[in-house]
Amino acid sequence: MKIFLDDQRHAPEGWVRAYWPSEVIALLQTGKVTDLSLDHDLGDDLLGTGYDVLTWLEEAAFARTSQIPNIAIHSANAAARQRMLAAVRSIQRFLTDKD
Repeated sequence: MKIFLDDQRHAPEGWVRAYWPSEVIALLQTGKVTDLSLDHDLGDDLLGTGYDVLTWLEEAAFARTSQIPNIAIHSANAAARQRMLAAVRSIQRFLTDKD
């Protein structure tokens, strides 16, 4: 399953669109997500951002409790994008360390 987290853009064909981090995390917990594309700003920061998904994935990678999908960032928020890319690098380090 391919998940596209965004509150405004349409998901590419073949991708499932999610609007909130909680939706994405619930799908990740199924172990069926192969690809993930994240936006940061989702219209209501009280309900979370794309970065919240990455912090959940980072914890899962560290604890080795979840399968980690391929991750892309499509946020237009430049500062948040850099923070998200740093989280992706951290997740990749955890995955490399487990080998």
